[in-house]
Formats: sequence, C-alpha cells, structure tokens
Amino acid sequence: GSATRPTSDRTREAVFNILGTAVNDRRVMDLYAGTGALAIEALSRGARRALLVDNARSALATIRKNVAACDLNAVITLRHWDLRRRPTFLAEFTRGFDLVFMDPPYGQDLICRTLDHLDALGALMDAAVVVAEHHVADQLTGFLDRFRLEDQRRYGKTLVSFFEYML
Repeated sequence: GSATRPTSDRTREAVFNILGTAVNDRRVMDLYAGTGALAIEALSRGARRALLVDNARSALATIRKNVAACDLNAVITLRHWDLRRRPTFLAEFTRGFDLVFMDPPYGQDLICRTLDHLDALGALMDAAVVVAEHHVADQLTGFLDRFRLEDQRRYGKTLVSFFEYML
C-alpha cells in the first residue's frame, strides 16, 4: 500500500555490495521492515537469523507471504510493533543482533530515537553494523557516542548511512 515504501532494487543492491561478506553468519534485525526484502536478502547472502518489525498490518501480511515464498519461516521472527514507542520486547534478545537495517518513515526523526532504544535495551552486539535509510533532508542529530558513522551514500533523494555500534 501507500504506507509501505520499499527500498529500491538499486539501493538494496548497492547496500549489499558495500556490506559484502560482512553479512555472513549475522543475526539481523530489520526495523520498519516494509516488505521484508532487506532481511530476506541478508538471509540469502548467508545471515543466520532475522527479526523483522513493522507496525502496518498490510506490511506484516506482505512479509508473511514473502517469507513463506522463500521458505524462511524457520529463521525469521516477525513482530508487530510501533517503533515510535520503546520496543521493550527487545530485552529478551540481549546482545542478540549484529546487523540492523532500518528504513523508518521519512521526516519523523525516528532514526536517532530508535538507535537510542537499541542501545538502552542492550539489543546490539559490539561492532554491530546499522544501515539506516533516510531522506537526504533528515537531520541525524542526538546520536549516542556508541554509534560511529562509517559511511554515507546518496541514491537520488535517499541517503543510506552506515554506523558501527561500540559497547
């Protein structure tokens, strides 16, 4: 539907080319998952498991269909959650993720808030990679010292930022 804005094929391919073999054996979290394409691609490239989180019921239905079509039910966990609220369920995954994708709605300053939640809930392993897709006009302010910006790439009006998490 109109609420889901999937990552373009071009951007997704570029992201995975940049990540290269760093996807192998990773535990992936795909936040604001949309169609689930980023997590599914990561699994196809050697990631171990994935947690996908989205708030839109239509997105969750699409993700379920995509996961079933790719026969990935055994390695994917799906959660219905509005990530504008603190994702308290992540406490059950202490230091459980080392690769995070996030593609929140543009213009709502959700990246910084979400990173703050991930840090506070202890969901990330040391040296976790966070890939955040956002509009070029979005200001990424208020970051914790634990997230170091490693790279940024522009694709039209989309900016993809790569962060490393340091405990």
